Amino acid sequence: ILDDPDLKDIDPTVLKHCHAAAATCILEAGKQKADVSAISTCLEDCKLDKERIEQFCTEYQKNKDALEILLGSIGRSPLHITDVSWRLEYQIKSNQLHKTYQPSYLVTLNVENSDSGSHPDVSFTCTMEQLQDLVGKLKDAAKSLERATQM
Repeated sequence: ILDDPDLKDIDPTVLKHCHAAAATCILEAGKQKADVSAISTCLEDCKLDKERIEQFCTEYQKNKDALEILLGSIGRSPLHITDVSWRLEYQIKSNQLHKTYQPSYLVTLNVENSDSGSHPDVSFTCTMEQLQDLVGKLKDAAKSLERATQM
């Protein structure tokens, strides 16, 4: 979107907000299985002009079935981490044969979804500092959850 020549004069932040708003509108309409009249009413309340509303509704109708299939494949509950494994990797040379000596961690999260069973593992690589930051944030989240359940 940011590379579109027709939109080059628009502030990128405003453009990102508009994109997020349109995506949210489309996803909510798909989740609610909204019909064209409900979408039109909502967009009229947002002060969009008739031509844009008609264009939006036409495009939505064309892609409605594909959107519902995509939303259905996502599931209703978030992934649940069942196990984690990690391994220390040590890069000795780069592609250019320069010595680098960079340690990193390969972390693999085993996840499952209660709606549809297991999913492919989630893997990522991080430095020691990034891993320490992740562990710190997880500890903070655990403390917050503990405080919330004690109230």
